[in-house]
Amino acid sequence: MAYVRTPRNTGQLAAVDQPVSFDHRHHARDDGIECLYCHADAERSPSAGLPSTETCMGCHSQVWNDSILLEPVRRSYFADRPLPWNRVHDLPDFVYFDHSAHLRGGLECATCHGQVENMASVVQVAPLTMVWCLDCHREPEARGLSPTGLEGKVTRLTTCTTCHR
Repeated sequence: MAYVRTPRNTGQLAAVDQPVSFDHRHHARDDGIECLYCHADAERSPSAGLPSTETCMGCHSQVWNDSILLEPVRRSYFADRPLPWNRVHDLPDFVYFDHSAHLRGGLECATCHGQVENMASVVQVAPLTMVWCLDCHREPEARGLSPTGLEGKVTRLTTCTTCHR
């Protein structure tokens, strides 16, 4: 059973090829762009979403607008087709995860995603296994979080159907 939780099996720290080399160190750390600028859906929906090429071109029509590295972004923009990004944090289909609920609960993006602003290429830092999630759900106070649920009732959110749908 231990093999199931190994980095090789969970996808931890595995490099994922992407259609565009996107350096979060430059955008998030050096330029100070917040996660939610590009992943705006995270505050209001289950999925954090990926930025549209319109978001990228908002800056890159002015900055680095002739860079060969951004040619796939320009092609995507002018063809009105999204870039085919590959998932880095890929949960099983039967697992329901709601980014907006976790952000409302006080989690920072780095809690699950790690220090993305220090990554040239984003990798999955946390194992994202059921045990890993349950550790936080069972003791949110240990992480400085409040387990307040609907109508102010305290809920630990450890029932199976919270995540398994």
